Amino acid sequence: MGRIRVLVVDDHRIFAEALAAALAAEPDVEVGAAGSATAAERALERAAAEGRAFDIVLIDADLGSGRPRAVPSVPPPRRATTELRSDTRSDTRAEVRGDSRNEFRSEVRADARPGLAPAQPPAPVHAPPHGPAADGITLLARARRNHPGLRAIVLAAADDPRRAARAFHAGAGGWVAKESSLSRLMAVVRGVLRDETHLPPALLTGVIRELTNARRDRTESERLVDTLTPREKQVLRCMVAGLGRQAVAERLYLSPHTVRTHMQNVLGKLGVHSTLAAVAVARRAGVGPAEPAPITAPPSVASTAAPGVG
Repeated sequence: MGRIRVLVVDDHRIFAEALAAALAAEPDVEVGAAGSATAAERALERAAAEGRAFDIVLIDADLGSGRPRAVPSVPPPRRATTELRSDTRSDTRAEVRGDSRNEFRSEVRADARPGLAPAQPPAPVHAPPHGPAADGITLLARARRNHPGLRAIVLAAADDPRRAARAFHAGAGGWVAKESSLSRLMAVVRGVLRDETHLPPALLTGVIRELTNARRDRTESERLVDTLTPREKQVLRCMVAGLGRQAVAERLYLSPHTVRTHMQNVLGKLGVHSTLAAVAVARRAGVGPAEPAPITAPPSVASTAAPGVG
């Protein structure tokens, strides 16, 4: 296995900087860091565009939650020092810079040694100061969808079977407690890159139960969706896409009154009382949004003229 490119995503700056420095001490690891979901997605896109895609992303389970969290200790890196704009030489060192928006990056450099090429640091990432932040598991799902070759590990301050089940359903390959040792984390990283799944034994029973319940909910949702007519399924997909009654009418060339009737039938057959609840059932059943409508004119009735008399 060649060099491993790791992106650390955690909005707790002290922890992220310490972890990035510790990982940088590994001879075959290059490290990048991001302090928000937006910054992480931009870092992933930029690295992929430059032909230096990350191999694995370590995502804070509490990313963007705003909850107060204790800072777990991170073991000091071997052969590494953390510096803030320092010129102190070391065999391998990590440099972490931050700005006022709590966005930061990690640069990894190595002295020339046989068999070890200098690491190329990822470009700095800045996120816009406004807009809702995705949580860690939502980011994980998007990252895995947009970068199929990327592996993901969740870093958690506490064991939570329900959230762990969500993470594995979203495509995580491992769940690691933040209080774990660096050697344990690196063992999980290397295992996940071999397509192994790593889960703490204490979580195993709870995660299996949660995944089983989720599958049961999905099966029931699929059964409900199957009771809809083809036209009602079209309307449901438009609802999942966020279209209102008038937009659905224009999309399907129906009158708003007819669309209203279809929507009421959809809610009744799904056993819910709101569009939001119907969308939730559809999502659990795997129903995706309607595709964007092509720009075409609605069908019209062509007029025919009587042939002239010669």
